[in-house]
Amino acid sequence: MFRLTNFLKELDNPTPAGPRRDPPGPVVIWNLIRRCNLTCKHCYAISADKDFPGELSRQQVFDVMDDLKGFKVPALILSGGEPLLRPDFYEISRRAKSLGFYAGLSTNGTLIDESQIDEIDDIGYDYVGVSIDGMRDTHDRFRRLDGAFEKSMHGVRLCRDRGMKVGLRFTMTQDNAAELGDMLDLLDREKVDRFYFSHLNYAGRGNHNRKDDAFFKMTRQAMDTLFARCLEDIRKGEPKEFVTGNNDADGVYLLLWIEKNFPEHADHMRQKLVQWGGNASGVNVANIDNVGEVHPDTMWWHYNLGNVKERPFSEIWADTSDPLMAGLKSRPRSLKGRCAACCHFDICGGNTRVRADQITGDPWAEDPACYLDDDEIGLSGDESAERVAVTPFSASRGRNGEAKKAS
Repeated sequence: MFRLTNFLKELDNPTPAGPRRDPPGPVVIWNLIRRCNLTCKHCYAISADKDFPGELSRQQVFDVMDDLKGFKVPALILSGGEPLLRPDFYEISRRAKSLGFYAGLSTNGTLIDESQIDEIDDIGYDYVGVSIDGMRDTHDRFRRLDGAFEKSMHGVRLCRDRGMKVGLRFTMTQDNAAELGDMLDLLDREKVDRFYFSHLNYAGRGNHNRKDDAFFKMTRQAMDTLFARCLEDIRKGEPKEFVTGNNDADGVYLLLWIEKNFPEHADHMRQKLVQWGGNASGVNVANIDNVGEVHPDTMWWHYNLGNVKERPFSEIWADTSDPLMAGLKSRPRSLKGRCAACCHFDICGGNTRVRADQITGDPWAEDPACYLDDDEIGLSGDESAERVAVTPFSASRGRNGEAKKAS
């Protein structure tokens, strides 16, 4: 996750750069249920409106929470599917808060109405994130439900009016890239606190729809728009929290934007970006799915590290006998192609490994969604490597390296 607002605040109020420090435990994104009332086009969980077998019981969830607390996990992002469909979800949420976790609710927002808002408010979530994929018609088409936009925005307003920290999450593809400016206007108009911009990652239903991934030029234009709007808000004294995810090249592109527009701040910005260090999958970000399988992050559902029904999360997460975890936890990671030769490797950390794995079958290959030009990352002439072509993908490796079909 790239906290854009924090970096752009450094232009007017610089703070000392220091060494990279990892938190004591990873943030855990927890898919407590796979069932969902929607069938969104880019869902990494490939959810549906039906019950899925083998999901963790309430007591199993509580036992895992105790282990996570002992392992010094600071935050739980409670997700799905649609988490509000789980009958004991509020009990789980209350226990998370009672144990002292930062607790975020990740929802499509359509079920947040007058019958739910009192309970949601009473729990005191630290953050409520609602996915919005564009303006009304576009969002309804992505969510495959007429009226989804109005229902979700109604939920956003109910949370906002109760004083909760609430944000919009926007996953960009070619189909909705032109509506980014409208989305930012919506953010202002609705007085929403946070905007999370997600690049499309190749996982689940998003993998099947990766042909719709935004072209590199669109991505760069979107970043330019976000940088300018975020800085404008900061300097107006109305800063919102702008965050991007699933493409750590955003940090390098910000540095290039600073070099062009505020060159006097470039050296300091580079130091702060190196301190950040880029991709944290398998280190500072973890995922537990609905049946208890542990993954390096939410986009790695085709690769299981172990199951919390059989072994504590704390043991699974620390186990580097798994080759993927050993590679992800390595500093620096051993990568190939453009990523290995990139002069900004210390900023992005090699970007998002799951795309390389989904496209090539090799998690250490170059990231095919890096939108930086060769000259921008220090490659030229004979050093320049060709980009990986997006080709049909049929199998991924499991925990021990065996081939298995993607879900």
